[in-house]
Amino acid sequence: MIIYRSRVLDTPDDPFTGGVLRAEEDAGIAVEGGVIVDRGAFRSVADRRPAAEIVDLRDGVLLPGMVDTHVHYPQIRAIGGLGMPLLDWLDQCALPEECRLEDPGYARTVAREFLTGLVSAGTTTALVFGSHFHDAVDALFSEAEQVGVRMTAGLVTSDHNLPEPLLSTPERSYKEGRDLADRWHGRGRLRYAVTPRFSYSTTPDMLASGAALMNDVPGLWFTSHMNENPAEIAAVAELFPESAHYLDTYHRHGLVHERTVLAHNAHPTDAELTLLADAGASIAHCPTSNSALASGSFPLRRHLDHGVRVALGTDVGAGSGFSLFKEALQAYFMQQLLQGDGVPLTAAHLLHLATRAGALALGLDDVGDLSVGKQFDAVLVRPAAGQPLDVCLRQAPTAENALAKIFSLGTAGDISRVWIGGEAPLIPIATPAG
Repeated sequence: MIIYRSRVLDTPDDPFTGGVLRAEEDAGIAVEGGVIVDRGAFRSVADRRPAAEIVDLRDGVLLPGMVDTHVHYPQIRAIGGLGMPLLDWLDQCALPEECRLEDPGYARTVAREFLTGLVSAGTTTALVFGSHFHDAVDALFSEAEQVGVRMTAGLVTSDHNLPEPLLSTPERSYKEGRDLADRWHGRGRLRYAVTPRFSYSTTPDMLASGAALMNDVPGLWFTSHMNENPAEIAAVAELFPESAHYLDTYHRHGLVHERTVLAHNAHPTDAELTLLADAGASIAHCPTSNSALASGSFPLRRHLDHGVRVALGTDVGAGSGFSLFKEALQAYFMQQLLQGDGVPLTAAHLLHLATRAGALALGLDDVGDLSVGKQFDAVLVRPAAGQPLDVCLRQAPTAENALAKIFSLGTAGDISRVWIGGEAPLIPIATPAG
């Protein structure tokens, strides 16, 4: 057994519904078998467990592991394609790179690069948009298993409106998805998600194929994109004239439920928000991507008023990196700019969106905060001595202010340790590929 002694900040209770930041200046967290078995004032925990090993982390701040609810594995090398709206960015930046993952060796290199970026940023759990290629998705799962990350991912499916190498058929997509789901779903920390790219590139038959896979393999997740960009929304309306709205393209196939996470939803109708809430589905809010592609400002207040669950996604590579500190800060900025329509976010809100809200969206009740009975998924923020974040943390008058400084200044370089289930993840070393 190990007792970690540290300053600890987390949000087990939702700040959007009255919860507050839980802050302990000198906490003891006892961990056994990767699970938190005791928590409280350090001296009290140590007295109750005198034989435990003590790990002193008081030179940093201990937070729960970050949870990313929308991130694209094939797009790490596409980060930084600025100055284009969604459909142009896909054509010029993302899709040409995604075609390259047809090469299994290249795909495995990218998988290692992706997982290195993910874990180095303090992300311990992620819902990952996979690749259009079976072997590339298989490589992602294989590498994720070695690293030890909690990951839900799947084969990306499309059958029109994309470059030919990225297209499949409903029959082939079902067969390849079934093979991957049978191999990886429920294996350790891994789960499978049915993943049509978006309705713009999937026919009703392809969506029906995904629904059939979900019916045949219990417990699969569903993820896709929705209402990201006005041009995309208009195109989907033309392609699916029988659907009442964008969400209905998925809903009519039985794909909207409590295991559904849809990315963006920057331009929802009230009917869609009502349906999302009634189904228990969640939205992955991706603020740096929304800003980079000029997709629109996320209507957080309308989602909350309708009772829709919201968490954060980095949306690498339209998003600008793996750090959920940066993503949460951008969410704060965008809500500030909405003035009367925005939600005034505190640092506690940002931490909740980046941790516990994501865990709940992914149906993972045993991660997202550092309570007794939870898995010890944690990150230690410990900036180098003398750096601005180090100076600011030492001067912070309150725990809330210290957390605000972490979100304002923190980067992946300030995360010195990561634990997943009480163990350090095995961050891979990628061999550069052309």
